[in-house]
Amino acid sequence: MKILGVETSCDETSAAVIDGNQVLANVISSQEIHNQFGGVVPELASRAHIRLIIPIVEKALEQADLTLDGIDGFAVTYGPGLVGALLVGLNFVKGLALATGKPFIGVNHMEGHIYGNILSQEQIQFPIVFLIVSGGHTQLVLMEDHLKYRIIGQTRDDAVGEAFDKGAKLLGLGYPGGPLIDRLAREGDDSYYRFPRAMLKDNPFDFSYSGLKTALLVFLQKLSEKEKEEHLKDICASYQKAAVEPLIIKTINAAKEFGARQVAIAGGVAANSLLRTWLKQACDENGFAFYLPEFAYCTDNAAMIARAGLEYLRRGQKSPLTLNAYPALKLAGKIGATQ
Repeated sequence: MKILGVETSCDETSAAVIDGNQVLANVISSQEIHNQFGGVVPELASRAHIRLIIPIVEKALEQADLTLDGIDGFAVTYGPGLVGALLVGLNFVKGLALATGKPFIGVNHMEGHIYGNILSQEQIQFPIVFLIVSGGHTQLVLMEDHLKYRIIGQTRDDAVGEAFDKGAKLLGLGYPGGPLIDRLAREGDDSYYRFPRAMLKDNPFDFSYSGLKTALLVFLQKLSEKEKEEHLKDICASYQKAAVEPLIIKTINAAKEFGARQVAIAGGVAANSLLRTWLKQACDENGFAFYLPEFAYCTDNAAMIARAGLEYLRRGQKSPLTLNAYPALKLAGKIGATQ
């Protein structure tokens, strides 16, 4: 089946065409206008999606050398995300489905990240413990089969991606913060300062990053401007280590606890070099298969949405034209589908 996917949950406008696991086109337009504000401005994001959605979809079809007649179905993100941004993509795809008489399916954005990793694999085995680390989400998910998920851990407050962005802002680095801290940390001493790691007793698989952010703020207040400048790379390395270590420990422990021999990461923070290196080493040491996504499918993109949608559409499932956007949508089993 050839699926056209659309992703507009935040500040990337993306359209993709896939044929099974083969990506024929994956076009992404990132909205740089938000950089000056240090974060995404929802209204500006929605307006940009409206301007970009048609040319981005047309470009994806052109790269795939297809017209809408050659598309078998559509997939689109309907949550979680910014409600205005979600509505742009969702209503556009509804229009395509209505005009062509072809089915569409609403896809959970977090489920899309999972299938972004699966896009990178020649073959997979279940069950898999997925560590989902995107801008606003940090979750441990047990994937027992295609489209079958069980959330076993999640953040109590800030996600790790938010901790990176807020940490970078405190350090005066800019936005988005994760890649900036990652780059500087490679040349720093991660033993310069020990920031706290949150290990929660009531659920050992849950996460918390609000304390780490606060610890950085308090630490920086004690330093002179000269000390901050001289040790910027060391601070980044120490902060990144504190952010990544709980992810590694909890993911490996979850795989052991639930009897999974496969571990995978997904989401924008899956591009972090320290996380990718340390988690692979931990998996090798414990005899786990490690599924690592290609960089192109870590950040928000429509190929991952199309691949998740394919699993529903090939089973004959589809969403109704009454489907709405859900900014706080939770990851569950049969998402956005009607039997």
